[in-house]
Amino acid sequence: MEMTNEELKALVASLSIAQKETDKQLKETDRFLSAKFAETDRFLSAKFFETDRKLNKLGKLYGNMSNNNGEIAEEFFYTSFSKTRTLGALHYDDIGRNWEKERDGIEEEYDIIMTNGNAIAVIEVKVKAHPEDVISLGKKVENFKKLFPIYKDYTIYGGLASLTMSKDVKSELLKKGLYAIKQKGDHVEVASPK
Repeated sequence: MEMTNEELKALVASLSIAQKETDKQLKETDRFLSAKFAETDRFLSAKFFETDRKLNKLGKLYGNMSNNNGEIAEEFFYTSFSKTRTLGALHYDDIGRNWEKERDGIEEEYDIIMTNGNAIAVIEVKVKAHPEDVISLGKKVENFKKLFPIYKDYTIYGGLASLTMSKDVKSELLKKGLYAIKQKGDHVEVASPK
């Protein structure tokens, strides 16, 4: 079936009109989608901003709670050691807290330090003791004489004081020659290394 010239012209004209209508609909769809994407983007940006604000607020709250718990633990152990001035069988004359020192690229902070004429106790305080705290304490004890060479002839003892401590952490401390110190009611329980 052959088309006449007129029929062919009419078909091309109708296709041209249909194409123009399709182009018009595509432009309208693009405008609609662009507006919807912009609206969605504004909505999501506002939600992300709000979520970020809430997370920051929670982070500050948690950080403050964590800091407060740390301060409570430190105060408890400092007060206890201030009264007894002992670590295991060793007696100490002086007690200090929050010693900070930086020397030759080494920087440490010591929660509680007790001294007498020939020994120093370096006590790290935690709310809950973790295995990595044992490693950290060992490093702090090792760095003490480097940071405070005035005490180079003193015997240094290390101890980890914690409100809660697992048997594994306690065992690891004692195995490494460190004191395991924990809260027991309203007093301090000290496990001495052999």
